[in-house]
Order: sequence, then structure tokens, then C-alpha cells
Amino acid sequence: MNEVFSGRLAIVGMGYIGLPTAVVLATRGIDVIGVDINPATVAAVSRGEVPFVEPDLAVAVSGAVAMGRLSATSEMPEADAFIIAVPTPFNGDRTANLSYVQAAAEQIAPKLRSGNIVVLESTSPPGTTEKIAEWIGALRPDLKMPHDGETGADIFVAHCPERVLPGRIMIEMITNDRVVGGLTKRCAERAASIYRVFAQGEILLTDAASAEMAKLVENAYRDVNIAFANEISLITESLHIDVWEVIRLANRHPRVNILSPGPGVGGHCIPVDPWFIVAAAPKLSPLIRTAREVNDRRPHHVAEQVAEKAKRFREPTIACLGLTFKANVDDVRESPAIEVVGLIAEALPNVDILLADPYVDSLPSMLSGYSNLRMEGAYQAVERADIVVLLVEHEPFKAIRNTRLGGKVVYDTRGAWR
Repeated sequence: MNEVFSGRLAIVGMGYIGLPTAVVLATRGIDVIGVDINPATVAAVSRGEVPFVEPDLAVAVSGAVAMGRLSATSEMPEADAFIIAVPTPFNGDRTANLSYVQAAAEQIAPKLRSGNIVVLESTSPPGTTEKIAEWIGALRPDLKMPHDGETGADIFVAHCPERVLPGRIMIEMITNDRVVGGLTKRCAERAASIYRVFAQGEILLTDAASAEMAKLVENAYRDVNIAFANEISLITESLHIDVWEVIRLANRHPRVNILSPGPGVGGHCIPVDPWFIVAAAPKLSPLIRTAREVNDRRPHHVAEQVAEKAKRFREPTIACLGLTFKANVDDVRESPAIEVVGLIAEALPNVDILLADPYVDSLPSMLSGYSNLRMEGAYQAVERADIVVLLVEHEPFKAIRNTRLGGKVVYDTRGAWR
């Protein structure tokens, strides 16, 4: 019979993955302590509030806190299981920065007791889960760490990567299949007991390195396909052909499904994860590297096109619609729209650039150094602009009528106004 976790659980990192995971466990009867280094996040969760926008999350957090099942702190508590859900950005050389993961493991180590479970959810290069066991083992020589083929370990260490889409996290957290990779088979089984509390999808057990690589491959696959669409967009643009029409026609083939081009690739996964594969095997990954380079180049191309269009006007005003990394969320991490805006502002320092986004209240800190940028309502920005650039296809933007765009230069990077 498959075991189901029933103890006290701590989740390190109350971000876009950690907090929803905490909520789905807490609302199913698990006592969950959320740990975060940001006092504002801890205070918000303690009040039953959410520090970011995600459909259905606010009600769930409020309910979990009211039930007394979810609390938050900045101090590492004792628990029966620990989930690490902290950022894993890349360094300047595009290798993985595991400092947040290591800090979490080292903070967990003093609190561990025999029988505890440690799960890494943060997307990481192959070998990171093994490193967690090494970091903990160095601080806790009194505990027996798991190794392949070894039985009788005191601590069970595994990797279970998140596989959810912002805007659908609360749905996909429950319905998606989960991959659980342990340093040993028993580690995987013990970690899986946590996800059986709420997961309706299949739980697939494997080794830790395979689980780590599977998540990277998922995002690299998407990145390569987006790069193909973006490259087709460049080619059709040079030939004065409508890329949206070409893709529409090509996709009528029963075995073709080309994705949509855009101003770049954003979010916390796709722009980062493929580089972890490249770093692991640099001589064997030319396709993945090239796809990353194509997509990284895309914001520069869009900004250059806008700057070229601006030459038609004596004193143009530009409206850029959208700042988040994808539609209908407030997440600006690795947003290509923000990179495009920064590049335009740098190229046209004397041009007024109006920014509109229904999910972003103020100018993002990444753009604070540009004096020619100003937040504005979408309709007011479009009304005042000579050039309108659609960077994110938020639903309110789709509703902007063609009559409002008449007589203006329109650069629709998402194909929403075709």
C-alpha cells in the first residue's frame, strides 16, 4: 500500500511555487510552516494574504491560515519533512547559481532528526540533489545520508520538480503528473508520500538525476520550438510575408504544431533551464545553445524595429503595452517585454515612452533608471501614441478596437490584433 505523509512540514521559499504547495497541503490537513527570508512575505502570509497575483490562491491562503494549518516564519522550524522551493538563477557564465539551495540545506541541517524527508523542488542541474545530501552530511555527521544501493539511511533526500504554468498553478499543482526522483528507491517512496496528499495525477518514481534532467529537458524542448517560430518570423519578415498566416497554414498539417513567435522568452524557467543542460555538456548541446541564442536575441530585434519605425516621426510618442513575461499574470521575472522597453528607452532617450499593464501598478525597478518612461492607462497610452507596440497579449489589450489604432504605426509582436 502506498504511504501518505501525515506529519509536520516546512517549505523553504514562499514564492510562486512554495506558497501554492504550502496551501494545497495545508488545506488537506497537513500542518505547514512557510519559511522565507523576506519579512514582508512572512507578514503577508501570516495575515492570510498573498504577496503576488495567482488565480484562486488568495482565497486558499486565507482559508489555510484561518484553519490554523498554515503559518509563516523567517526562522527554520523543526519538522518531519522539508521542501526547498528557492530560486536557482544562473551565474554570469550561465552556470547554475546554487547558493540559495545550499543556504536552505544548511539551515535545515541543524533541525533534522532521523526519519526526516528533504525534497528539492527548485529546478536544478543533475547532481544538485546529491549535493544537498553532501552539504547536510558535512554539518550532521551523526546522521547517515542516503547513497545509491545503501540501506538504513537516517534522512531521505529526493527531487520533485514543479511542472505548473503561472495563471493555472492552483489547478495544475493538483492535476499534473509528478516526477519524484530519490537518491535511493526508498528516498523516492518517502518523498512521494508528501505528494500523495494532494496529487490527482500519476506520481512517477525515478532516480534524482533523471528527475533533475527531465525538468530541464521539458523546458529546453519548449525553448527550441519557440526559437523555431521566432526564426521563421525573422525569415518571413525579410521576405515581406505574414508569419501568422504562414504558421496558420502550416499547422493544418496533421503532424505540425508550430508555436507562436513573440518578443522573446520569459519567466523563471525557460530562459534559464536550457543553460543548465548546456553547462553540463557544452560540446554535445549545439541545438539547445542556438535556440537560447535565437530567443535571447529576439528582444533586441524588436527594439531595433521600433527604433526604426520612430524615424518616421519628428517627435514620436511610443506606447508599449505589457510588462509581464506572459499574459494575464503579474510575474515580471525574466520578462522579454521589460528588456524590450529598456532597449527602446536606451536607443531613444529623448522619446516619450508610455507603459501600460493592468497587472503592474508601478514602474518595475529594472526600468527605474530611464527618465523617458512613464506608466499610463492602456487607452490613454494608445490615444496619445504615434507608435503602439503590443508586447503581452493581456485580455484587456485584446479588447482595444481597431478604430483606436487607426492612423498609428502598430507593431503587434503577439499577433493578437490580426
